[in-house]
Amino acid sequence: MPLFFSNDKRSALECLLFVAGGPVSLKTLAACLELSEAEVVELAGELQEVYNPAERGLQIREVAGGYQMCTRPQFANYIEALLQPELPALSMAALETLAIIAYRQPVTRAEIEYIRGVKVDAVLNTLASRGLVQEAGRERTPGRPILYATTPRFLEFLGLKDLSELPPLDEAAAGQE
Repeated sequence: MPLFFSNDKRSALECLLFVAGGPVSLKTLAACLELSEAEVVELAGELQEVYNPAERGLQIREVAGGYQMCTRPQFANYIEALLQPELPALSMAALETLAIIAYRQPVTRAEIEYIRGVKVDAVLNTLASRGLVQEAGRERTPGRPILYATTPRFLEFLGLKDLSELPPLDEAAAGQE
């Protein structure tokens, strides 16, 4: 068995950092491992030596007063490829609703329904669940309806730097003829 697994506390520290998903404070690690903070620092140093070689995909970093197991930056493109699930294509109703929000934001559900001529509750839920639209406050009218706007994810989805890169509304409409 490799030296790296010979120490139960070091292996336990490795497990804690693996499952944490983010930085863990020195105080928390010491309490979980029933060790002093100085002992945790020593164990973390040993783990850093194990994960330090550049050919390893993971590393142990000191972050925000604690430690974190994380991936190396040079492998970010592989991780992004894995973690970006293919989303099913948006329906025509969703695209129409998204266009209305993009060009008229902030806009209420009632305004979108007036333009589209149909209810849009389900479509708004779909767009919000995909992170393409979000609530942007409330209108200062009776009933205080929710205002909707696009998100940075919307810009990313369309490959736009900002909303000024949307095609002018006349050209977009002319493309439908």
